[in-house]
Amino acid sequence: MPNRTASWLRWILGMGERRKLGDVALDIVLFAGMMTAGLYVARTFLNPILSNLVDPDKEKHEQAKRQAKAHLDRLSRRRHIDGIGDHGADGARGGRVEELVLNEYENLIALEMVAPDDIHVGFDDIGGLDMIIEELKESVIYPLTMPHLYQHAASLLSAPSGVLLYGPPGCGKTMLAKALAKESGASFINLHISTLTEKWYGDSNKIVRAVFSLARKMQPAIVFIDEIDAVLGTRRSGEHEASGMVKAEFMTLWDGLTSSNSSGIPAQIVVLGATNRMHDIDEAILRRMPKKFPITLPNLEQRRRILQLILKDAKLDTDNFDLDHVSKITAGMSGSDIKEACRDAAMAPVREYMRQHGRDGPSKRPVDPAQFRGIRTDDFVKHPANDAYGDIDETFIEPQD
Repeated sequence: MPNRTASWLRWILGMGERRKLGDVALDIVLFAGMMTAGLYVARTFLNPILSNLVDPDKEKHEQAKRQAKAHLDRLSRRRHIDGIGDHGADGARGGRVEELVLNEYENLIALEMVAPDDIHVGFDDIGGLDMIIEELKESVIYPLTMPHLYQHAASLLSAPSGVLLYGPPGCGKTMLAKALAKESGASFINLHISTLTEKWYGDSNKIVRAVFSLARKMQPAIVFIDEIDAVLGTRRSGEHEASGMVKAEFMTLWDGLTSSNSSGIPAQIVVLGATNRMHDIDEAILRRMPKKFPITLPNLEQRRRILQLILKDAKLDTDNFDLDHVSKITAGMSGSDIKEACRDAAMAPVREYMRQHGRDGPSKRPVDPAQFRGIRTDDFVKHPANDAYGDIDETFIEPQD
């Protein structure tokens, strides 16, 4: 009897042991399933959130990467057409655009690049600056686009590392820079101040390095900084440390442009700046810009040429329009002011039409352009009090031709 009882107990305990092993196996299977589901949920839903928390600018960098690739593809097609950029990394020009590998900061700078096809201003659209345009062609465009002409004295005849356009506002500095990029066909990096001012400490220096590294990859290249005095102004004792570091980094990398590569060919990169406050630019920066071009208020002949360009497509009353007289009465005006004066004059026929036909309210029906009279000299003389003429300096002295 005791033996039978002992065997019965051993059988019951064995069943319980087997049940426990089955429960353990089931628990393991359930745990593995829960872990798999948890990892899937974390990867699908939580990972993007955590990534954004770790790197808030991740989406910005991804977008910059996509846009930069699309932009460089367009530039690549243009370069294949023009035959630019086929000499490889060690040659005078950059490598094939589609083969470039850019880091995240270079992608941000690539967004600042402007393809020549997207610029609709050429030298023919600029009036009164013929001498400056000719000198820019000789000192900047030809060394960048035809370096073989200067190989006999490459160290002396290479493009200058820096060019400065300075003068009063509205005289065509930015327009001239765009035309320079258009005519040269070089990679044009239109560097904005906001691009250099990153919120993270040290990122601005990395962006400055990316400007020059990308320019080297894309050479021949022009780096344009409008209102350069705001970025590279005179260093002062009370200046923020980060701002001083950016300027020092910029100048150090700028100096590197004058050094030759392994083939003995200097970099084909030009830093182009524009300002109406030349004296606020740091002296060390001015030293790095040996070519300085004053873009001043236009003289009589220059104003005449500007008026001809602006009014070339306008309807003029040939019997009552005197170009020479209008050129004289616009003395002291910049090119931008002259354009606004022409806009005001062109509005005079529209105002007259509205007074004559607008008694029943404005009509949305098409109007025959022949119903508008041509622009007259009086339209420039009888100008509103708040138009472009309001900025004329009465003490202005006519520049000499």
